[in-house]
Amino acid sequence: MANLKLIRDRIQSVKNTKKITEAMRLVAAARVRRAQEQVLSTRPFADRLAQVLYNLQTRLQFEDVDLPLFKKREIRSVGLLVITGDRGLCGAYNTNVIKRAETRAQELKAEGLEYKYVLVGRKAIQYFQRRSQPIDATYTGLEQIPTAAEASNIADELLSLFLSESVDRVELVYTKFVSLVSSRPVVQTLLPLDAQGFEAADDEIFRLTTRGGEFEVERQKVTAAAQRSFPKDMLFEQDPVQILDALLPLYLNNQLLRALQESAASELAARMTAMNNASDNASELINTLTLSYNKARQAAITQEILEVVGGAEALK
Repeated sequence: MANLKLIRDRIQSVKNTKKITEAMRLVAAARVRRAQEQVLSTRPFADRLAQVLYNLQTRLQFEDVDLPLFKKREIRSVGLLVITGDRGLCGAYNTNVIKRAETRAQELKAEGLEYKYVLVGRKAIQYFQRRSQPIDATYTGLEQIPTAAEASNIADELLSLFLSESVDRVELVYTKFVSLVSSRPVVQTLLPLDAQGFEAADDEIFRLTTRGGEFEVERQKVTAAAQRSFPKDMLFEQDPVQILDALLPLYLNNQLLRALQESAASELAARMTAMNNASDNASELINTLTLSYNKARQAAITQEILEVVGGAEALK
């Protein structure tokens, strides 16, 4: 009977754990929807900004414009911006991006270049601090759904590093959202900006939907609108170079906000998947324990019957 009670208590414990993992899965799903809504709401500004920069590029021919954010210097030091999460329970999301950052740092070291980290997320901060890596700045406690103000704060630090020539290039290591069950750590150059990189490219929007009680991701291809050129006789009140100089930090902020949004979506999707797997494993364990409980209970009943029969036989 003691064994039966132990199994019964364990079944109840697993059921309670399953309730928690299921609740966390639903919370992550709700936040994924909020993240996709934010991406959609910021898209018009990003598209219009890219359009204005593209037209200025055509008018001014950036190769002839001497602006600090376009200046390509001899590379001696590289800043690595690494974006992870503050919390765990999201599968290999944090581990994968940290490994990618470490690999990139080793590649830079092999080339004889110095590097320093700018870290976003408690997981990356704890990992690299324990290994005494060169860290310039850290950011924790960001919103689950990143905001433009948070992206602006990080961008200001990166601009400061680049313009002060503390680093000669800034690279971004983040997780690109592919699907609910797949994400990919990537490395992207943020600074110096590419003078030819402002043409709006085709993009994809990911929509989280529910079908038959299961979460799915629908992909919607977004074709870039045709770039409308400024009239050739357009006059600028300000020097176009000054306008360009004011817009480039906004473009950097937008690039960084998009990376933060994709990282957040990847983290939430990884958490959804991890919690879904945990719930499935809990269901399987409950079934296995229930079977073991029934077998043990049947064995106990059989043993009691045998004892009763044996006692009756002894009294004859």
